[in-house]
Amino acid sequence: MTLKQLMYFVAIARQGSFLKAAQQVYVAQSALSYQIAQLEDYLQTPLFFRSRQGVELTEAGEVFLTHAQAILRQVEDATQTIRTLSQTPEGVVTFGLAHSVSNALALPLLQEVRTKFPKIHLELTEELTGNLSRQLRSGQIHMAVLFDDGLQDDFLVQPILRERLSLISTAAQQPERKAMSLHEALTMPLILPSNPHGVRPIIEQLAQEQGYAAPNVVADISSISILRTSLLAGLGHTLLPVMPLQPEIDQGLLSVTTVDSPALYRDVVLCRSAHLPLSTAASSVWQLCVNLVHTLSENGCWRDSEQL
Repeated sequence: MTLKQLMYFVAIARQGSFLKAAQQVYVAQSALSYQIAQLEDYLQTPLFFRSRQGVELTEAGEVFLTHAQAILRQVEDATQTIRTLSQTPEGVVTFGLAHSVSNALALPLLQEVRTKFPKIHLELTEELTGNLSRQLRSGQIHMAVLFDDGLQDDFLVQPILRERLSLISTAAQQPERKAMSLHEALTMPLILPSNPHGVRPIIEQLAQEQGYAAPNVVADISSISILRTSLLAGLGHTLLPVMPLQPEIDQGLLSVTTVDSPALYRDVVLCRSAHLPLSTAASSVWQLCVNLVHTLSENGCWRDSEQL
């Protein structure tokens, strides 16, 4: 197996055609076909279904694509690191953001990287936490902002922030008092992310530790945009940090009720693979992110938070 074969395989998978892939990588189609035949022979399984309309990945091909992309990314990272040892960091850095931190961090991070590291190309991907964890393990992304739910043992983890969770409702449905106990909040009709995403494991674990019944969930919605729409339609309340819904709160469309006795918190952590080294560019973005999040918390831009 060679890097050239991996590169050709990924090109065919992306183009869906041997001809288009051959044009992309500037080789004859016959040479491309020969290299893929050699790769399939080495792996002892077909990687593509071939037809007159083009090609599609087999099940083995789908699995192998994830590994091939990760290997090629690591080679590119290693190359960039060696080339820029004594220069300004440069290269591509792929950064994962959970939906509920994107509103607080995405734009400031893009702006900060562009200002301080103009030769770094930052690729942001917004996903569910479970998807980001899988992409980290496979090497598809360099790092991701996740939440400490006790399931990050196979990652290198940097705690960066602690956020307070509040009961968020429409103005019409907001409880009359400005604060309520966790026990009361759990009995409200709640719209929460589905397990095991976001705040759901944190809420359920604390409820169990306190001896409370499970939260009264009336809808499982893991998309922040759909959750927002459901809240505004008056379908229930949610238990979340304020930042994902800050624009609607500032406009008076949604209201916040403090939850205490005990209070609910989630720890925001920056994660990367424990087995794959970071490039110089990725290491630079890692440290920049840590510093930026602390600054956003200190100056009040990341509301209801404290740095860790």
